[in-house]
Amino acid sequence: MRNIFRLRRSALLLACCAGAVSPNAAWAQAPEGGDAETITVTGRRISQSSEAIGEDKISNVVAVTREALLSAPSGISGLKMLEQLPGFNVQTDGALGLYEFGNSVQTRAFNLDQIGFVVDGIPTGRSDAFGGSPVFRYVDNENLGVVEAAVGAGDVSLPSYSTLGPVVQYNSIAPQEEMGLFVSQSFGDFDMKRTFIRASTGRIGPFKAYVSRTKLDSDLWRGPGSVDREHWEAQVHADLGGDSWARFKFVSNDFFDYDSPTITRAQYQCSARNALGQCGRDFAYIENVPNTTPGFAPTAPGVYYSNAAYTAVYNLAINVRKDKLYGATVHAGIADGVWAESTIYWEDKDGYGVSPDSYSNSLGRYTPQSQTGLPVVAPKGVQYGLSGVGGDRYGITGKLHWEAGNNALEAGIWAETDKYHRTQARYNTMDGAPDGQPNLDELVYLRRDYRSKRDTLQLFLKDTIKLADERLILDIGFKGLMMDYVQRGYRDFDDYYRVVGGIGVPGWGPQANTAHYRDMFLPMAGLLYKLDERTQVFASYAENMALPKGMDDIYSVTRPGSAAVVPQPAPERSKNMELGIRTNQGQLYASLAAFYTKFANRIQSITTFLEGGGSATETFYQNVGRVRAYGVEFAGTYKPAFLDGLAYGNINVTYNNAKFKDDILASTVIPIAGKFLPDSAKWIVSGGVTVEPASWLVANISGKYTSRRWSTFTNAPGSSIPGFTVFSAYADIGDGFSFGPVKSIKARINVDNIFDKDTLSYISSSVTGDGSFRPLSPRTFQFTISGEI
Repeated sequence: MRNIFRLRRSALLLACCAGAVSPNAAWAQAPEGGDAETITVTGRRISQSSEAIGEDKISNVVAVTREALLSAPSGISGLKMLEQLPGFNVQTDGALGLYEFGNSVQTRAFNLDQIGFVVDGIPTGRSDAFGGSPVFRYVDNENLGVVEAAVGAGDVSLPSYSTLGPVVQYNSIAPQEEMGLFVSQSFGDFDMKRTFIRASTGRIGPFKAYVSRTKLDSDLWRGPGSVDREHWEAQVHADLGGDSWARFKFVSNDFFDYDSPTITRAQYQCSARNALGQCGRDFAYIENVPNTTPGFAPTAPGVYYSNAAYTAVYNLAINVRKDKLYGATVHAGIADGVWAESTIYWEDKDGYGVSPDSYSNSLGRYTPQSQTGLPVVAPKGVQYGLSGVGGDRYGITGKLHWEAGNNALEAGIWAETDKYHRTQARYNTMDGAPDGQPNLDELVYLRRDYRSKRDTLQLFLKDTIKLADERLILDIGFKGLMMDYVQRGYRDFDDYYRVVGGIGVPGWGPQANTAHYRDMFLPMAGLLYKLDERTQVFASYAENMALPKGMDDIYSVTRPGSAAVVPQPAPERSKNMELGIRTNQGQLYASLAAFYTKFANRIQSITTFLEGGGSATETFYQNVGRVRAYGVEFAGTYKPAFLDGLAYGNINVTYNNAKFKDDILASTVIPIAGKFLPDSAKWIVSGGVTVEPASWLVANISGKYTSRRWSTFTNAPGSSIPGFTVFSAYADIGDGFSFGPVKSIKARINVDNIFDKDTLSYISSSVTGDGSFRPLSPRTFQFTISGEI
């Protein structure tokens, strides 16, 4: 009863006085050429209601539209914007969500690695920060027209080997018709500065184009260090005559940041502290300190920086990524109702991460590797742990669309190769000091050096049938998916050395692992029935197969006492069912969907602390059997006529009951059957109120309630974090104000976490015991001014 009361109280607060900038998901500017008759609820933050609630779609499709994107804090991660949508539980580190290892997404039975992402028709591949292609590296909000999410059953025509149902599409704006320059400058807490510039050529014959540059610099909100991001995007659009066109796309993302550690519950509650006495939500890595500081005295004779406390020094925990994406799309209008479209793309990935290692742990690895004859030198103190990531990914998609009578047939193909190179080793720093430069000529020990490749081929066929004067629409289709995986090289320590009789001897040497997956019939079926011109009911069923997530980590494990490779894991599979209704009325539009999901062979990430690595963690993956989830998702926006356009509100409600169905079979059975998935919230309620008191002012207050979540598979007592509600707000000032040659001058103020809520939010789960966490960032202000020339 207490939890029900808390939920009702939070929902009442949200419905009366709050909302998420999310709700604006429905509140966006209609694209040029849009059908004004589809817009029933109007306002400067409400438009394209048909898009927001997925009108004419056979599954639950919801969208964040352009004005919502532009009302969010400047520089916010494209992934964090998903928290505005019903069905998504998004937790990030910081108000902008830029820290790549601090993102978690849950929807129904799935997490971030089981969701497909597509940018302008280009699949982004896997979402993990190490070697993957997380979507936030390839988008800037100012260049996006819409973010559209199929929450449970994405279209079979969309390319993805990772989705088990959900697919999110990020669609960019087209270059504008007139030459111009758009500039936006933002300032915020933690010395945040962000500049966005987009130069547009306007139409030059059949061409129009733009190029944009973003430069963001900010201190970490928790502890020492900074975040630096330089992001370029360019697009060229060419009219080829008739209904034919071509688009060329380029993205470059150069990212550098310092890590911030996950913390234990004891550290958050101040029953445990770091070497400088820090605890609570401010617990962080520490600045460099001399070995004369109490608590940092050497623990090995004559080795100044042998104290393990130095593994928590911030400048030995950094991430660097340099990624580029090239894409070209050609759309050919062949005849009336017949067209073909193809996209080719290439992604170049490069980067590295640094983590510290203690003297004692490094010595324990150096000694047997030296005995084996590997070219290593003795550690001098704290170690510089270098992990290299790189590779490239290229592919092609093709689609043919043919309308014949009441039928619209589509067939297509997607082929991709994804190559990845991972290295991992430890080096001395100059004099072993934590603030010393890395000495890459002094290798202390080796761990990994392997290459992997994923080859994917997807075929699909779909028929959309319109019956009963187009009041009944049937979608029937299937896709076939073929995936091949290979990994070659040194998987882990045992491939370099083993310990026999207390002495290091040569290891197994480089090994090869392969896996092959085939399913040429993954069906999808759906129907939509229009009760009248404003109300629709829909239902869908879809089956999906995905490459097991974490394949590199699964296969980079060596088996004790044997060179044998890990057996091929079973592919993840899902069955998704939906039933819903949506309506688009004069003062209200809303959608309600009920879902049931069955999920087999779930590969679950499990995070543990690295031995000798201070607060550094490492993730491995394990098959934890079946999962089932059921629930409802509601989204609604209401603009009452009696307020004469002064105010309008919205609310999103998600109920998600997701549980394991099987225990983990091990030497000792781990009882997780019937337990809730870790990090999965049963209730998420968000809503907001937007007011337009004058032509030059739009203001919004928003809020989001996330119910209790577990940090362990076993839902052990004391391993949950309580539900919490967080509020945000913004105000846009100016509407078409001009000064000389500068037009459309606007100012925006964003406030995140208005009431400075102090709670744990991000969860890194564990099987038993307790997980590790990231605190919710404190109240954060941001000011943005923009204009066009």
